[in-house]
Amino acid sequence: MEQYEPERLSAPQLSAMRRSLTSGRGALTRRSLLRASATGALALGGLGTLSACGIPPAASEGDAAASDDHSRTEKRINFSNWTEYMDVSDDEKSRPTLAAFTKRTGIAVKYTEDINDNVEFFGKIKPQLAAGQDTGRDLVIVTDWLAARIIRLGWAQRLDPANLPHAFANLSPQFRSPDWDPGRAYSYPWTGIPTVIAYNQKATGGRKVDSITQLLDDPELKGKVSFLSEMRDSVGMTLLDMGKDPGSFTDADYDAAIGRLQKGVDRKQIRRFTGNDYTADLSKGDIAACVAWAGDIIQLQADNPDIKFTIPAAGYITSSDNMLVPARARHKTNAEKLMDYYYEPPVAAQLAAYINYVCPVDGVREELAKIDKAMASNTLILPDKDMAAKSRSFRSLSSEEETAYEEKFAKLIGA
Repeated sequence: MEQYEPERLSAPQLSAMRRSLTSGRGALTRRSLLRASATGALALGGLGTLSACGIPPAASEGDAAASDDHSRTEKRINFSNWTEYMDVSDDEKSRPTLAAFTKRTGIAVKYTEDINDNVEFFGKIKPQLAAGQDTGRDLVIVTDWLAARIIRLGWAQRLDPANLPHAFANLSPQFRSPDWDPGRAYSYPWTGIPTVIAYNQKATGGRKVDSITQLLDDPELKGKVSFLSEMRDSVGMTLLDMGKDPGSFTDADYDAAIGRLQKGVDRKQIRRFTGNDYTADLSKGDIAACVAWAGDIIQLQADNPDIKFTIPAAGYITSSDNMLVPARARHKTNAEKLMDYYYEPPVAAQLAAYINYVCPVDGVREELAKIDKAMASNTLILPDKDMAAKSRSFRSLSSEEETAYEEKFAKLIGA
């Protein structure tokens, strides 16, 4: 029987994955640094195996195979999440928001922290998804690039808006309609992850750094600048600085951004392209300014008051982690009720106060201020209107684009 081979991974795609998993987001740990993810890329292990083995999708694009919903008779949910991504009581014996949900609804939640990175997790669930079987999970949280792929392969169930009134009403505008899930028919974000500019004000002599242009052209920063080794972050931020939308750029736009970064390399303005290892150099002042992940900056600022961040006037890149109900999940309605619960502002505030990532829920500021006023004013957790308006997402790529773009980026950074 002929096998279906969706989007076989090219050498540049595999190289990008290895880079991400060894030094990029995929190498990070939660709370001490930005959580592990291989944002925007195709997976090395799980996805690579899928493409190489020619496993067919469970259904046509965007048409998930639904199972019988047992929510009415089975009051439970199996929920897979990342580690340190749920509030925990002071004695570390309970998860308060989950306990309150169960008390209110009678729905028991089996909560499992079995996601360490997107690649590894997809490797766990893809055999069942591909075979049209229940994964044993009713709710999972994955990064936007993987959410997009799961939806495209027909492995996520379409959500029922009737079960999501709070989510529909309170979802922040900046997360409402990604190109991979217009109108949020299959997913809702758990958190947002901004890419910003960071600088060590001691290393800059007290000078503010607030644009990609400054990073690339300021002679006083020569040799003390770093960009990220994740293509979507560095190229996306550069596109924005050039007046281009990362959500709708052309091949020519991409090439122009690569060319601009190449000049920074040739003039030795850029010290290097880094994964999460830029944090130590930034804190010491060996790197004066850089493109950075916001989760890192919240942690660095706790130990070093010289670390500052800025949001460029041109805008910034935001990715997200997202809740999905896998195909064949037994308790879809129960999962939707839990998703909606986390869009109630008091609950969202309690979660945000613990995990310290961008909260995608509108109307949560007042509730968060009751818990911690400093957090409620931190725009890396609750972007204000001006910051939210500057948020942009890198558009979805075809396999052919992914290959071409990663090849050019790898050449730029010497990977």
